[in-house]
Amino acid sequence: MSRLDEFRSFRESMNQRLLDTGSLSTRRFFALDSAVYEDGALSRKTKEMLGLVASLVLRCDDCITYHIIMGVETGATRDELMECMDIALVVGGSIVIPHIRRAAELMDELFEGDLNE
Repeated sequence: MSRLDEFRSFRESMNQRLLDTGSLSTRRFFALDSAVYEDGALSRKTKEMLGLVASLVLRCDDCITYHIIMGVETGATRDELMECMDIALVVGGSIVIPHIRRAAELMDELFEGDLNE
């Protein structure tokens, strides 16, 4: 099982467990989290890229992974994601660099090494 498959499987199973056992507040939060990323005045792709910047600045590797995956699935290019990383670096400072390294490695896997995508 690849790292991406492992991430997706764990995330899906644990989210379902939380939804099954969590309180009404937990379910409401999950619903809100899903709803805010839907297309609106901003496209879902744009919202995923905003989520990526916030996740990089907050240094949450699971969130970074999720937003890169969703960004790619909604049509974000490598160049767009790299510009998001530049913004996060300026906002968050050098402490963001280790997270950008892991994000770049994930993008290599998602884009299958195509540096022009």
